Amino acid sequence: MSKIKLSKEFIKSTVKLALNEDLYPSGDITSGLINNDNVITVKLISNQSAIVGGLLFAKEAFSLIDSKIKFIIKKKDGSRVKKGSLIASIKGKAKNILIAERVALNFLSHISGIATKTNKFVKLVKNKSKICCTRKTIPNLRVVQKYAVKLGGGTNHRFNLSDEYLIKDNHIASSDLKSLVLKAIKNKKGKKITVEVDTIKQLRSILGLKFNTVLLDNMTIKNLKRSVKIAKKYYQTEASGNVNLKTVKAIASTGVNRISIGSITHSAPAVDFKLEI
Repeated sequence: MSKIKLSKEFIKSTVKLALNEDLYPSGDITSGLINNDNVITVKLISNQSAIVGGLLFAKEAFSLIDSKIKFIIKKKDGSRVKKGSLIASIKGKAKNILIAERVALNFLSHISGIATKTNKFVKLVKNKSKICCTRKTIPNLRVVQKYAVKLGGGTNHRFNLSDEYLIKDNHIASSDLKSLVLKAIKNKKGKKITVEVDTIKQLRSILGLKFNTVLLDNMTIKNLKRSVKIAKKYYQTEASGNVNLKTVKAIASTGVNRISIGSITHSAPAVDFKLEI
C-alpha cells in the first residue's frame, strides 16, 4: 500500500492552498482594519473532549502569514483532551493571527474530528477487529484524512486504485466473479487481491482460489458469522456495510479480521476549537 507521508513540504503546500482560497484576491479586508503593531497572546482551547490532530497544519497556517508568530504546542497529535484543555498558545501581531485563524482551526477541527470518530469505533471493538478507512474521502485531502484515521487508532486501507486489486459488486455485475478473480491472480505481480461477496453462495464459488482477503458486504450478523467460519482457513476477512456505533460490536464479535467504515472520513463531525484572546 502507498505510504502516508506528511513531510514538511506537503504540510506547507497543503496549507498554502487553503490560505490562497481564503485570501484571494484582496486578502483579509476586515483584519486589515486592525493596527498591526498590536501584539497579543492567544489561547487555543478545545470546546469538547476529543482526540487532537492537525497541530502542524495549524502551526504552518500562522507561520505562512507571519514567520514571527510563536505557536507553542501544549498537546501532541493523537492526545486525548478534555473540554477546556489548552491545546496551544499563540503570540504575535493581532492582525496576522486573525488572518490565519480560520484556516488553522479548519485543519485542526477536521483532522481531530476524524481521529475522534475513528477512536470511538476502535474502543468499541476492543482489539477484536481492525477499524479501516476507505477511499470515501474529500478529493485532494485523502492523505490528510488517512493520517487522521491513524491518529484515532484506525488502520489505513488501500490509498488508491493502484495499491491492490479490489473486485467489488459492480465489477462482478459487469463481468463474472470467478473469471475476474482468476485474471487478478494471473496478473497480480505482487499486488494483494481482495474480493467482495454479499452471499455465502458467492463465497463458496471462489473458495480455495489464491487471493488474500474476502470482503463480506452488507451481510446479516448470522451470515457474517457463518462466512467468517467458512473463509478464515483460507483468507483474511473484512466486513463492510451498515457499520455504525450501534452495530460495530456485534460485527466484531463474528471474528472478522477488519471492518471498513466510510463514515469515519466522509461524515466525521468537526471538533470545536476556539481562540481565546
